[in-house]
Amino acid sequence: MNATHILFAASVATFAAIAGLPAAADAADYHHMHLTAPDAKAAAAWYIEHMGCEDFGRAGACQVGTTQFIWFERDPTGVSVGTGVNHIGFSFRDLTARMAGWKAAGLDIDNPDEPIRDIPGLFKLAFLTDPWGTRIEVVEDHEWLGFHHIHLNSTDPAATLAWYKNIFGGESDSLKGRIDGLRYGGTWLLVAQQREGTLAATQGRAVDHLGWSFPDLDAAAAEIKSKGVDFVMEPRPFTNPLGQEMKISFVIGPDDVRIEIVQPGT
Repeated sequence: MNATHILFAASVATFAAIAGLPAAADAADYHHMHLTAPDAKAAAAWYIEHMGCEDFGRAGACQVGTTQFIWFERDPTGVSVGTGVNHIGFSFRDLTARMAGWKAAGLDIDNPDEPIRDIPGLFKLAFLTDPWGTRIEVVEDHEWLGFHHIHLNSTDPAATLAWYKNIFGGESDSLKGRIDGLRYGGTWLLVAQQREGTLAATQGRAVDHLGWSFPDLDAAAAEIKSKGVDFVMEPRPFTNPLGQEMKISFVIGPDDVRIEIVQPGT
């Protein structure tokens, strides 16, 4: 068992011991996706054109609702599939119309002859891959439009979901009564079973890391440490490209998923 798995097991055990107690993690919000592409401006423009993102004034970045999409400007070391972050999902009001536009634009669509599946009791869905290797599920879920979900892969989905609940809170819920997960506003965190092979670390890949925020990072960090999670980068001041003063830090979650925890800038 490696150090990451030991920390993961310890934090899950801590979760079981303190279940029911109030936690600073209950105040966490989902904050950002940090992806990787050689041209951040081109990547942001692609997501603005095809995924309904909006410009929020930061070069090489965009936003869906309250979630920021930011890019490291370099070549990714691999695609998202094969890591603990298998894919991300966006929901649209008319998936058929969107698909026609994506086909015309030449996007990399799974099963392009019949890409859309209508899953009874769930919704219409399809898969595509962005030009830099991030797998994207596109769905027609009128209840939750916009940035819809993050779909993790894990060797132990139940323990992984418990870890995220313990550290970041979130509302335990069931998507259409069929898929258990956590909800951060309108964005779902879902976990599927990794059935074969070893999951690679996310750092450097198409999806480099996930990002949550707390209003008081120092207080949140103290609580997170009390739950057995070590910080690979301690909270420190950071001035973002918009000139906002904020605090940032990093931990490693289950299945070597890199996670940034921030105190948003003002």
